[in-house]
Amino acid sequence: MNLFNNIPQVTKNLLILNILFFVAKYVFASKGVDLDQLFGAHYPNSPLFKPFQIITYFFMHGDFFHILFNMLMLIMFGSNLERIWGPKRYFIFYTITALGAYVINSIMGTIQLMEVKNQLVNSGLDLNEINTRLESNYWNNFDGLNSENILLIKEYATKSYSSMIGASGAIYGIMAAFAYIFPNTELMLMFPPIPIKAKYIIPIYFLIEIYANFHANDNIAHLAHIGGGITGLILVYFWKKNKNFFY
Repeated sequence: MNLFNNIPQVTKNLLILNILFFVAKYVFASKGVDLDQLFGAHYPNSPLFKPFQIITYFFMHGDFFHILFNMLMLIMFGSNLERIWGPKRYFIFYTITALGAYVINSIMGTIQLMEVKNQLVNSGLDLNEINTRLESNYWNNFDGLNSENILLIKEYATKSYSSMIGASGAIYGIMAAFAYIFPNTELMLMFPPIPIKAKYIIPIYFLIEIYANFHANDNIAHLAHIGGGITGLILVYFWKKNKNFFY
């Protein structure tokens, strides 16, 4: 309880909100409501896009380990930033990095989805009919179409219906800012249990994300992590003029 009381107010409130959204996700899932689809962020040209998703997406998480990692990083690094910046600047930073993560991730995704839409239209397919069928039966029940068109529809469905969730973009922004402001702070690794300075270990995380963005075959929005980190670095760089380094 003392540890929880020592967490700064904005970080504490973000922690509580993320946990509440995570619990609500499973409560509503038991009633047949998919909050990941409703509150997760879709590309702006997806038929499932809603403006409020740009905010709600960074309170949603995929599973227990997803939210556990993000909240641990939030407490570990975010608390220190809130203490030196104050609650207002810290909250602004958190929100902007989360928005930056969405924007950078969505630029490429929106372009790719637009290209798939154009290919479908050029193939003589009706997007409205496709969307209607997808809403009722996802990408099944497309009898009579050739294999190339079916693959296009599946790609369109994947890009339109997959949602981006998680606070990871903001967390990577926080990690980038921490490494910039506290470069010589030693962080203890779990495996192996050795201390490494923040200016070394956190950039390694970003290099891993850059590699994974091009080579990993998973459902993780690595570009959003990179986008959050880039946004965080840009912000903290311009704020540096009025702040000293802390060690």
